[in-house]
Amino acid sequence: MTELGSVAWPPAPIRTERLVLREAEARDRATFIELLASSEVHAYLGGPRARDELEREIPEVPGRWPGGFVVDLDGAMIGQILLRRATEHRRAAAVGKVDLGYLFLPRAWGFGYATEACGAALAWFDGALPGEPMVLATQTANISSMRLAAKLGFTEVERFHAWDAEQWLGLRSPVALSV
Repeated sequence: MTELGSVAWPPAPIRTERLVLREAEARDRATFIELLASSEVHAYLGGPRARDELEREIPEVPGRWPGGFVVDLDGAMIGQILLRRATEHRRAAAVGKVDLGYLFLPRAWGFGYATEACGAALAWFDGALPGEPMVLATQTANISSMRLAAKLGFTEVERFHAWDAEQWLGLRSPVALSV
């Protein structure tokens, strides 16, 4: 995955009714470790990483790269959104397109935060890179992620087998901007 191209990064924080999408800060480090070490968060992502390994490897200010948003609720990180160009992908339909990824803490599940945050990131994306399609891959067993993909406007391109499970690849066509 590579940068998003000519997009100036980071953008100004994106505010929704309840959330702020912003650049990562040093205060987010513990939450990044919690996300990456969580067996619940990584149930469909190949499993969690060891906390001690993460403590050694995660930089003081993690997650600072073009396309990386921290999802902030009331001043605290509850998740992250990643928009990265898929330069290499297991599926030809995804190569060269921007890929949407997201992770949220289990305590933030079930409140619509992922829908709200991803919707705001997609609206920003549509303005920053008009005419660009986007892909999203998830395990078909991850029912919540499949529902979120549908709510966000992704439609199935194909299903495939990888990482010992059936995967789903969805495409979100570019939003036509009215002139």
